[in-house]
Amino acid sequence: MGRAFEYRKAAKMKRWGNMSRVFPRLGRAIMMAAKEGGGDPESNAKLRTAILNAKAENMPKDNIDAAIKRALGKDAQTLSEVTYEGKGPHGSLFFVECATDNNTRTVANIKSAFKKSGAEMLNNGSLDFMFSRKAVFEFAKTPDMDIEALELELIDAGLEEIEEEDGVVLVYADYTNFGSLNSAFDSLGITLTKATLERIANTPLSFTEEQMVDIEKVIEKIEDDDDVQAVYTNIG
Repeated sequence: MGRAFEYRKAAKMKRWGNMSRVFPRLGRAIMMAAKEGGGDPESNAKLRTAILNAKAENMPKDNIDAAIKRALGKDAQTLSEVTYEGKGPHGSLFFVECATDNNTRTVANIKSAFKKSGAEMLNNGSLDFMFSRKAVFEFAKTPDMDIEALELELIDAGLEEIEEEDGVVLVYADYTNFGSLNSAFDSLGITLTKATLERIANTPLSFTEEQMVDIEKVIEKIEDDDDVQAVYTNIG
């Protein structure tokens, strides 16, 4: 799981290096959370998490505040979360998460993106058994932190796997335990740098550099659409 996570992290940094792309996506996550549970992050855990992830990408406070204000305005967009699935070259699989105010537009755009890049959209549910939805938490390891002891502390909260590399700790759990683990980190006084829900391939595959060129074309074409929030693959 670690290699796959590191690939996704590096790929996201490469494609999201342009702030004109990443900030609107983070803003949409904040808007949906604020519209759903109110604009006070102290009483809205989903908003608190969205703000945490925005800060991790260096999104300015003014942008964060503006997204919350837009969500609570009388003319606020009603955004819904939708997912699409597809298969591409060399056995590659794609799970796409979007936030949209017009599902008809979004499904047409995503279908076109698949087709133009040599991939094919599948019926929703086709890849359910190929991906697991996981809660992923990231935080810095402190000098006095004992990873083995921390693992024992977090098992009752739903921890499935913990790994540490270069001072960064990653914790994985089933998505249903997102809230319980979040609370456990609060209780232990651990400051998170990121807290996300991800779709991780159950059987990740390795691809050659030549194959990755074709697969990256699919990802980049899909991520060109403004409604796309995340693209998950079976790259191992």
